[in-house]
Amino acid sequence: MKVEQVLHMNGGVGETSYANNSLHQRAVISMVKPIVGASIVELCCTLFPECLKIADLGCSPGPNTLSVVSDIIDSIHTTYQKLNRPPPSIQVFLNDLPENDFNTVFRSLPGFYKKLDEEHEKKFGSCFIAGMPGSFYGRLFPNNSLHFVHSSYALHWISEVPKGLVTKEGEGLNKGNIYIAKTSPPVVFKQYLEQFKRDFTVFLRSRAEELVPGGSMVLTTMGSIKSDDPLCIWEFVGMKLNDMVLEGLIGEEKLDAFNMPFYTPTTKEIEEVIQAEGSFTSQNLQVFKNDWGSYMNQANSGLDKKTRAAKFATDIRAVGEPIRRRSDG
Repeated sequence: MKVEQVLHMNGGVGETSYANNSLHQRAVISMVKPIVGASIVELCCTLFPECLKIADLGCSPGPNTLSVVSDIIDSIHTTYQKLNRPPPSIQVFLNDLPENDFNTVFRSLPGFYKKLDEEHEKKFGSCFIAGMPGSFYGRLFPNNSLHFVHSSYALHWISEVPKGLVTKEGEGLNKGNIYIAKTSPPVVFKQYLEQFKRDFTVFLRSRAEELVPGGSMVLTTMGSIKSDDPLCIWEFVGMKLNDMVLEGLIGEEKLDAFNMPFYTPTTKEIEEVIQAEGSFTSQNLQVFKNDWGSYMNQANSGLDKKTRAAKFATDIRAVGEPIRRRSDG
């Protein structure tokens, strides 16, 4: 089954929905907000379109999506006020794979528009928000049609599980793991790295054709210090799945055949692909650490260990459950 058919976050607004279990991702957005704001200021001081067109790639459902849009609009509004220029109209395209729960996002738009009018006292230009389903590992928009591209915590999802992880006889090479782990053979790391390079090259090439001259991007992805030993959350999940194999809850062959369509690159790997593809110049490449549990230290400091573990498991479930469910099917 293709990744496009199974990769999406838990939809809706229920207890295990991504909308209610994405505080970690919100913390990342908050950390990157100053960089996004600075990029918007630079863009607005260079280009003066009547309609400024923005794409948020890999938007996912939930409040994080429109909070990013709101922050970008605030930066545009502030910059145009300082320049003493009339604000442009804004068109925002929210992109994700077709199985994404766009309906949850669309249902929140009336409230978003109302809040936007109140905050800016109806002095802002018109804002139009639309969905654009499809894989960002390929073209999504016409040539020279976008001014700014944003993507947060999406590019570590690759377009497919590397084909080289299974032998011709159908035997899984990454036994006991669902991603690169300490026990993974070198060929597993190599196959994941090559898949990332292919995908990121296509991503850059596609955006180069879609952005206007002078357009820019801010991309945030989960990364690794050492990519063949990433200490990734999915290594930990794989360990727990192995425990379930020992308990007879999961078949060993099923676990050995499953791998995540996921890769956390190093800064060196990102820079090498950008340089090799040649369409973009990296102006600001920053690394920051934000552990999965850090947001709980701030928002849920009074939780006991068991409750925190349950919350952590629900967060992982909001991301990984659709993949597991559709793969089982």
